[in-house]
Amino acid sequence: MIKPSEFHLRGGRSGVLLIHGLTGTPTEMRFVGNGLHRAGFSVLGMQLAGHCGDEADLLATGWRDWHASVLAAAARLREDVDHLFVAGLSMGAILALKLAIDHPEHVDGLGLYGTTFFHDGWATPPIGRLAFLLPLVTSLGFGRQRVSAEVEPYGIKDERIRKRIVGAMLSGDSQAAGLAGFPWPALAEFQRLSRHVRNRIGRVRAPCFVAHSSNDDVAGLRNVRVIERGVRAPVETLLLDNSYHMVTVDQERASVIERSAAFFERLARQRPLELPQGVQLATATE
Repeated sequence: MIKPSEFHLRGGRSGVLLIHGLTGTPTEMRFVGNGLHRAGFSVLGMQLAGHCGDEADLLATGWRDWHASVLAAAARLREDVDHLFVAGLSMGAILALKLAIDHPEHVDGLGLYGTTFFHDGWATPPIGRLAFLLPLVTSLGFGRQRVSAEVEPYGIKDERIRKRIVGAMLSGDSQAAGLAGFPWPALAEFQRLSRHVRNRIGRVRAPCFVAHSSNDDVAGLRNVRVIERGVRAPVETLLLDNSYHMVTVDQERASVIERSAAFFERLARQRPLELPQGVQLATATE
């Protein structure tokens, strides 16, 4: 059963929508959410469709369902703020890019944390590095019951935090820590989303703040280069040396929060208010 897990922190007239990663939970965005709220932002830590339940709940959804839940959350937050910023972790960053591609008029800036187009980090198991083949494999009927287990160091360098999160994950508390593995069909959907966004990344017009570990165990720096070379907007990059993939919870999360807040505040000051009346976010046709 899916457990409601989003958090909504009401603050000023600039808002940040936070998007967690595949098999994850809004909890992985909570540190960042609290920090941005202290800086004066309204924050909505959304819950992706099919998440915070069991494996069957996740497999009942695909990337278009995840995107639809982002659209719905963005529309809710947009009603209460003058500036809308969107930030995501891992697959959440790709969903943030997708929103900016489809609705440039609504997204004033992006925070892209540990963006994962390619699973090419130093601890990625062989199946992860071959994840780009999964859409074909699963479409042929193979691997639909397979799960790629999470592996050490679980994206977290801080041993204390890793122990707490992994303990909750392995105990089955998907609301607090997400699932303990990645079902192959869900990874195939992730790959379809990744390809879809990579092929359209030149349409991104929102300024981007990129925070990525130089020692990312899941997604190497190739993922950062895709953003820097692809988007048609200014990109500010922060490379972290004392974290792994989950930069929103790891040892340098304070730097991620501080730089994100400064980036969004600067954009809010620079951008005049243009608030179209009666405009709704709608699902893109492609």
